Amino acid sequence: MKIKLSTFAPNRLKAMLVVLAATSGISSAYANNNEEVSFADERVEWVVPFKEGGGSDTWARFFGPRFSQHLNGKPVVVVKNIPGGGSTKGANRFERRGKANGLNVFSTSASTQIPYLLGDSRVRYDVKRWNVIMATPTGAVVYVRPELGIKNASELAKLQGQKLKFGSQRAASMDLVGLLAFDMLDLDIHAIFGMKGRGSARLSFERGEVDIDFQTTSAYLKKVQPLVDEGKAVPLMSFGVLNKEGKIVRDPTFPDLPHVGEVYEMIHGKKPTGVEYNVWKTFFVAGFAAQKGLFLPKGTPDDVIASWRSAAQRVIDQDNFKEESELVLGQYPQLVHEDAVNTLNSALTISETDKQWVRNYLTENYNARF
Repeated sequence: MKIKLSTFAPNRLKAMLVVLAATSGISSAYANNNEEVSFADERVEWVVPFKEGGGSDTWARFFGPRFSQHLNGKPVVVVKNIPGGGSTKGANRFERRGKANGLNVFSTSASTQIPYLLGDSRVRYDVKRWNVIMATPTGAVVYVRPELGIKNASELAKLQGQKLKFGSQRAASMDLVGLLAFDMLDLDIHAIFGMKGRGSARLSFERGEVDIDFQTTSAYLKKVQPLVDEGKAVPLMSFGVLNKEGKIVRDPTFPDLPHVGEVYEMIHGKKPTGVEYNVWKTFFVAGFAAQKGLFLPKGTPDDVIASWRSAAQRVIDQDNFKEESELVLGQYPQLVHEDAVNTLNSALTISETDKQWVRNYLTENYNARF
């Protein structure tokens, strides 16, 4: 089942699809190790703006040792978690303190990029001025507690009218994509705000404090799939992915799960349309088409940037990378060089109409202030 995206910002989507359709064909033509900046005997601090255990932390800890191996000089790469403010605390700190010497890097997620798009007052950083090294599209899976008594998405309508607890950082974060989806599916969600990240929300789910949750692919594969295997969680749907034609289709990592659009049609008997769905698509693209990003600070010298980008290419070119990454991160392309730059530029763009609609939605429904 496919959904026609006839109203989705065509120029922006076209640019995004060109990038996402590209394979990582830019490889050994880039700088040779001997011509690159050496990081021998150095220590790289990789800041993750969330607690341990979430999708961003999993992503960073997967790539950290690989960059240590492939950066010229093989520096030690240390992941440092700085949670708070739905990732804005760590991002603001990186904006203020990140040194432009190649030894400070920062990884973003949708919860870093969405407040930036919304003009959130907590944002003191400018992602577009940072230097992107690599970006990773990802997906997400929504799951519920087995005590709710449903076995799959086709039974989701049985939950309508029940108050479902959902752990959230805050509404103006990556959680916006989930909250809009739940709203379109007529679920009565009671959001419990104040979580340090999706990892904290998952732990609340495991403790029985919340009924419904979603996790990005890497965290789901590592932390939630074991719960599913033990009968402690029931997967319902994915957010889906964009294919080359700009249609939302099933996530290749979770081909047996329907995507949000399919579940909407199960419940309402028609394909999703309207402003709320169009805004959901906009933030889905902003939050998931380049969901994880690795950045160097503004002002970093060109040779340092080039060295990091060449190392990123070597990481994804190494033997067995595809198999290893799919086990941890899912079946998504790793974007480097121009692919990463162009995708991030597209993901960090929003129309004023969509921006104003979603700000009003967040204020009216969640008392959000900007």
